[in-house]
Amino acid sequence: MRIIGETLRVGARLELVGVDALRQRCGDNVLAIVGGGRGATLATAGDGGCIWLPLRGRLRLSSGDTSFTLEPGQMLVSEADQRLQATGRGSALWVALIAQRPGWRRALLRAGAALGTEPGLVPAWHAAAPTLRRLAMRVVRAVLESRGEYALQSAVDDLLGGVVELQADFADMIERCPGRTLTQRQNVFLRLQRVRNLMATRCEQELDIPELARVASYSPWHFIRAFHSVYGETPHAYLVDRRLERARRLVRSSPLAISEIAGASGFENRCAFSRLFRQRFGISAAALRREHGVGTRALRQRRCEDEQLRRPAVSATPSANSRQLDAATDF
Repeated sequence: MRIIGETLRVGARLELVGVDALRQRCGDNVLAIVGGGRGATLATAGDGGCIWLPLRGRLRLSSGDTSFTLEPGQMLVSEADQRLQATGRGSALWVALIAQRPGWRRALLRAGAALGTEPGLVPAWHAAAPTLRRLAMRVVRAVLESRGEYALQSAVDDLLGGVVELQADFADMIERCPGRTLTQRQNVFLRLQRVRNLMATRCEQELDIPELARVASYSPWHFIRAFHSVYGETPHAYLVDRRLERARRLVRSSPLAISEIAGASGFENRCAFSRLFRQRFGISAAALRREHGVGTRALRQRRCEDEQLRRPAVSATPSANSRQLDAATDF
């Protein structure tokens, strides 16, 4: 098994949609793609899922009619066969790992996945700690600096090892799922994970229990019971927690007023938002904003980003892309 490194620069676009496209591009190997700069776009839909990890700026992902943003400190393992288009915003820097099922199996076994089960990625949102982001930066440097096959393989192995460690708790959750056999419990867990990922992606929207239960192919009552049994919290509690995390990110980085942040995070009642925010983080939203100095600085940064986005995109022709890669000034 090999790791194939590729780079997407300003204005470049790469489409890897379907098993045939992936097979031609990487076979049963793992594709490590480093994207950087405004407009670098990757569209993919494979049978093994994908790991998305932004390191700087924002990564906009679209799937059908749904769009959402990944920021540094977040990581997404997308579902198999899910078509996603990822576009870097502003001076974004991000890493994507893509493979078909045989490629993932070999790569995850190398990274330390359990031998007693069928290795595979579980679709999930994860918090990406600084340690994991440093491992991802090793992948970036190995790709950009062409450090050789061994250096890239070692960097990807270590990064996947971090992902395997993050997903280690899923084994206990699967055991708590209803079902007589392991396969049945795994299928139930994947259905619940699909709902959980949907809630994380659209937490600011109004999501009702019957709608979520339909996604999991459960009645509302059985859905709430299964969700609580597996994750140790109700769907409503998880949704509120995602909304609060979203609000905290906006408080730290956005020039929006606190009341606007509450609305943009799915809270209709400002008083309830303030109370829940303090309970969750031990500090008020206004005090957290003062700690991070968000105000004129954030507004000035947002204006600079908007101005950059209005500049004409660089053509993604092969020759232009090669010159951009040789320069490598955006990283």
